[in-house]
Amino acid sequence: MKPKPDYTLYLVTDSTPAILGDRNLKTIVAEAMFGGVSIVQYRDKTSDTGALIRTARELHAITKSKGVPLLINDRVDVALAMGAEGVHIGQDDMDLPTARRLLGPDAIIGVSASTVAEALTAAEQGADYLGIGTVYATATKTNTKTPLRPSGVRAILSALSAAHPSLPTVLIGGLNEANIPRTLYQSSLPTHSPSGIALVSAILTSSTPYATASALRTAITTPFPLALSQTDKPLGYSYDHEIVTLFGTLQQNSPFLHILTNTVASPLSASVALALGASPIMSQHEAESAPLAAAGATLLLNIGTLTPATLPAYLTAAATYTSANRRMVLDPVGLGATPARAAAVAAILAAGYPSVIKGNEAEIAFLAGAPSAQRGVDAGTSERSLSEKARIAAKVADEQRCVVVMTGPDDVITDGTRSVALRAGHAMLGRITGSGCALGVAVAAFLAVSEDPFLAAIAACLVLEGAAELAMTANHVSGPGTFVPEWIDCLGRVIMQWDMSGRIDDIDLEGL
Repeated sequence: MKPKPDYTLYLVTDSTPAILGDRNLKTIVAEAMFGGVSIVQYRDKTSDTGALIRTARELHAITKSKGVPLLINDRVDVALAMGAEGVHIGQDDMDLPTARRLLGPDAIIGVSASTVAEALTAAEQGADYLGIGTVYATATKTNTKTPLRPSGVRAILSALSAAHPSLPTVLIGGLNEANIPRTLYQSSLPTHSPSGIALVSAILTSSTPYATASALRTAITTPFPLALSQTDKPLGYSYDHEIVTLFGTLQQNSPFLHILTNTVASPLSASVALALGASPIMSQHEAESAPLAAAGATLLLNIGTLTPATLPAYLTAAATYTSANRRMVLDPVGLGATPARAAAVAAILAAGYPSVIKGNEAEIAFLAGAPSAQRGVDAGTSERSLSEKARIAAKVADEQRCVVVMTGPDDVITDGTRSVALRAGHAMLGRITGSGCALGVAVAAFLAVSEDPFLAAIAACLVLEGAAELAMTANHVSGPGTFVPEWIDCLGRVIMQWDMSGRIDDIDLEGL
């Protein structure tokens, strides 16, 4: 009878000196199983057949004593010779139908898949599980294709969910205790979630395999703390009262913001944060992310003045805040204008999880893979309808499992399920430097005091843009130079003096 493995924590061995060093593989495997490893794959690409069989038998004696299946990487002959529970084969190894004929119907056969086509083929041929990856870049394999990242995993799971909804899937590549929770969250679909995580170096290089495996299993089985909250609010729900309450909470609590923004807009960003009632620190120092996150800060990561020197600080901040379960706003300024910015944003999204992505239409369209008219840091002109913009923004929100704010004449805010268009603001905001960056600050400020990033984004847009409308009613405001100080003055009193009723229009995504 074929066993039914627990794929939750899947250990793949590696006997190369760079990974294993002088440590004893059998001892590591034994300790890791006590810590929670539930299935083991023996992988050794260099030893001769006799040595492989001897080591596999020794490992099998250990795994069988704990009821843990042992699979052999690639070598069907080794698995047959020593009686392993099955094999794992890659796209360049023996084909699945041949492996099944040799091993029989009760063997566990897993197949590596990095594309939708590979996954569907393996599923149709009868694979018992799929190893999906590489999710992120990894040091244990240098000949891998472009990392899938969570959005690529979701594409594969989406294809499987129709015809093979119960097929187990295991994610592999660049995963560790820090990034596992959000990777599982961002990769999962309502109809299909990964069955487990496969790891190599995270366990094999550890000096304490038992404790490491235990911590990894906890990371896999614990819900992601920054996951978006679900809502039962119907279409047409009025957020006005909640926004007023949230604004009061912000001013009363003076939340701590770590603003990692471009140098051009830094003074205005700090002034906006203070006017809203937040407490900002403007730091681009890589070493300050950890203590600021530990102190309870909310991060705004704005890439407006991207340089080779600032990119490491961005990546460290994204990873640090996500690991600390602190919320982050990503403002991908100029995304689509240059390959360097595209690469930087891709790396940031691989390093950490933004609760909110805020950008103009061209920036969000680029993220969605849609045609983008980015011109420097400006979005350029648009000919898209509001429903088209909503569809693009919702696609990014769904792929990243976050809230997306697409700014424009009508802002679109969506979490992939809920979507609204906001009618507020003034054209004068487009005539000053840093208004978009200031909106990122406002989103971070409201995010710091709200459990719902969707509500926080709505509040930030309405307050900042409502203050602009209010400022333009002042008699002495005649242009950009007189607008900015009046705008900042108005931020603290906009809720009391500006009528925001009727500014929020629901967009029914199911009707698009």
